[in-house]
Amino acid sequence: MNKKITIIGFVAAVVAFAPASPSTASDKGGDDVKPDEVATGLATPLHLALGTAKSIYVSQDFAGKLSRVNRGGTVDDVYTSPKPGWDVAGVDTRGATTFFLESTGAGLGKPENLEGYLEAISPNGDVRTIANFADYEREENPDGNQEYGFGDDVSDACLQQWPKESPAPARYTGTVDSHPYALAVQGNTAYVADAGMNAILTVNLRSGEISTLAVLPPRPTVIPEAAARPEAEGGLGVPACVAGHEYAFEPVPTDVEIGPDGWLYVSSLPGGPESPALGDRGAIFRINPWNGRTKVWVDYILSPTGLAVADNGDVYAASLFGNQILKFHAGKGHRTEFLAVNQPADVEIQGRTLYATTDVLPAMLGPEPPAGPPPATGKLIKASIR
Repeated sequence: MNKKITIIGFVAAVVAFAPASPSTASDKGGDDVKPDEVATGLATPLHLALGTAKSIYVSQDFAGKLSRVNRGGTVDDVYTSPKPGWDVAGVDTRGATTFFLESTGAGLGKPENLEGYLEAISPNGDVRTIANFADYEREENPDGNQEYGFGDDVSDACLQQWPKESPAPARYTGTVDSHPYALAVQGNTAYVADAGMNAILTVNLRSGEISTLAVLPPRPTVIPEAAARPEAEGGLGVPACVAGHEYAFEPVPTDVEIGPDGWLYVSSLPGGPESPALGDRGAIFRINPWNGRTKVWVDYILSPTGLAVADNGDVYAASLFGNQILKFHAGKGHRTEFLAVNQPADVEIQGRTLYATTDVLPAMLGPEPPAGPPPATGKLIKASIR
């Protein structure tokens, strides 16, 4: 399935539904957190990373830029994609080297045009390509044997009624689709969350060799009767015969972080509408980096697009359309609201300070990336996690 062209298109497409969808209840945090503004004037800042000398890197995805926020809040562009329509996504640092992802998402609607790379930029601005994800997807298609959609309990006659214009077929297996979206670097390994492959990949930073660590499992949801209503009435316009049956949605990884326990923490959007029709279906997975074993850690999260893990194991997640940053306590994952803020997309932690990008989606955005530069309404903030 072409996941609405790119993950960015997905989040823009569902913004109209978000205010009406109450997120899963979260306790209010005990601390009165007051954030400070670090930088403004950012265009769709969907990713961030903490560098050396107190510098902060932000990807301005729609603008195809990788930018550095310096002390005092000044912003310098360190890389601008020379290819129109490409997005610069996940970013991380190791020493003086900055690693980032650049791609066309799902080939801008044409799988044959699929391109996506892991790149590195040196302090003097030299850029080198390390890995080619599109070629890997064409050769391996990690989720190619994974089944999505309805199971055998839904009749063929019912499946024939499924809307042909739906971006997700009634029943299918993983298609050729790659969108390298988030990145975490440790030693000589880069962990990459690919939102098209539905997989977490490892990249050897010396050789560029790519391997599949884990394919995220499908996210089944029972289709309620209300989903048969027209979209104008809050439904999805699906045939009534599918009500009560499970639809296995694609899992769409949005961030990957390395916890103090050595495990990977991966946030995931549901590969379908996040609206009142189906509810809050995002999740955070834990993945064993040694054998790829994957399990859901917490779920029922509204649009988790970025996360960070503190030294004590607490996990902070940006709920983009929940308009809050959630705190999941180490261990069993009990959730509290850490901070109410408008449209947070990514979070990172340094010491006792949490950084977050907010106000990331201008009101003018529709379901497709804009033809021209988007309004620079995004912000970078910080807050103490005490």
